[in-house]
Amino acid sequence: MDKSDVSIAHMRSFVRVAERGSLSAVAREFGVGQSTITRHLHELEETVGVPLLSRTTRRVTLTDEGSRYYTNCVQILRLIEQAGDEARGTRGAPSGIIRISCTAAFGILHITRLIFAFQDRYPDIAVDLNLTDERIDLVRDGVDIALRLAPLSDSSLKLRSLGHSHRLLVASPDYLARRGTPRTPQDLIGHDGIRMTNVAGSETLVVLGPDGERHEVPFRGSFRTDHGLGVREAVLSGRGIGGSHAWLVDDLIAAGRLTVILPDHRLPSAPLNMLIVPERAGIARVRLMIDYLAAEVVRLPGIQPEP
Repeated sequence: MDKSDVSIAHMRSFVRVAERGSLSAVAREFGVGQSTITRHLHELEETVGVPLLSRTTRRVTLTDEGSRYYTNCVQILRLIEQAGDEARGTRGAPSGIIRISCTAAFGILHITRLIFAFQDRYPDIAVDLNLTDERIDLVRDGVDIALRLAPLSDSSLKLRSLGHSHRLLVASPDYLARRGTPRTPQDLIGHDGIRMTNVAGSETLVVLGPDGERHEVPFRGSFRTDHGLGVREAVLSGRGIGGSHAWLVDDLIAAGRLTVILPDHRLPSAPLNMLIVPERAGIARVRLMIDYLAAEVVRLPGIQPEP
């Protein structure tokens, strides 16, 4: 293979293998056989004239030469994509794929609808939505934008703070008819609490009063879950009192199917952040989505935008 024959496909295969550390994962991502990815890498190394990757039975890593070559390839591929976006932009029709990751419950109940509205406006843009509450490596998994409800810090990513998600206590009218309605934080003691197993210290409930005073009360019950949608269903089924993001239960409150407990109190809010892969932020379609989500997400129930 002549040095002038390095193709964009070869570069893309190399970059994704470097990021994911797995030939089979990249083959699945591209929808091709692993032999195709292997051939791309072999031909690329043969053309460049130096080993770019170090292969073991478990993982593929970059050599020193490969690290330098990877950096240049990322820049080249970004420029190619930007050039394509700009060319298509002259026709007023942005297109391509945007990969988004979002906290599962937030994505299911709200972000999907925002994405549908975005695609109605830009029908040539495809969206690949990943729903997970696990922390992921955006670069390795090929994600452009992530929405997360938690304090975050990652020096390799652009962090855009959108605001805070308010949380409140709710219960079903049926449960309150059976067990009584708490009027003060101390009245919560002895009630059945719906706890989150993936939240440290969930056996103690922190409640903030109207003047900011902090109350800590025991919070125990017979049902626990690791997912917000589990809390929603448990509370709706009358299993106890649960702490929830306002956007998770606002429809049930409006329909009278859930009641807000201690409405003059609140639970500590959660920061809402957008994580952006810097190399993708300059792509026209990704930039459109970033601006769109930043404007629309803060209009959702219980989201307080940054001042």
